[in-house]
Amino acid sequence: MKEILIQLVTAFLGALGFALLFGLHRRHLVFASLGGMITWGIYLFVHSFLKSSFLANLIASVFAVSLAEALAHWRKCPATLFVVPSIIPLVPGSSLYYAMSYAVQNELDTARAYGHQTLIAALAIAAGISFVTACRELHAARR
Repeated sequence: MKEILIQLVTAFLGALGFALLFGLHRRHLVFASLGGMITWGIYLFVHSFLKSSFLANLIASVFAVSLAEALAHWRKCPATLFVVPSIIPLVPGSSLYYAMSYAVQNELDTARAYGHQTLIAALAIAAGISFVTACRELHAARR
């Protein structure tokens, strides 16, 4: 339980850091950071049951974009302001780093395995974003 709490706090701080880096207005910082923390919590929850990185990233990214759309409507600002910090905890930075590191060391089998993990996570995140965006556009076209 302590490890999960540390991960959630770290996700909040990571999302906050990116929100600050992108110059997000002060009044949106807490909401964007909470989005990142909750998104990571959903990833952990789904992954603990399904043991699938792809499905956990997909479901968490669908949640993150849906939350960002709702926050954007409520706060009357673009959804991108909330999407980016909310998605940041899902970005497969460590697996990409290890893939490149092992590739440089000419350990290609290990590099390939980490590259596969990176690709799976990136595809799931992109699919989740695309799914919510397509649903929003379909809904808007029907009005």
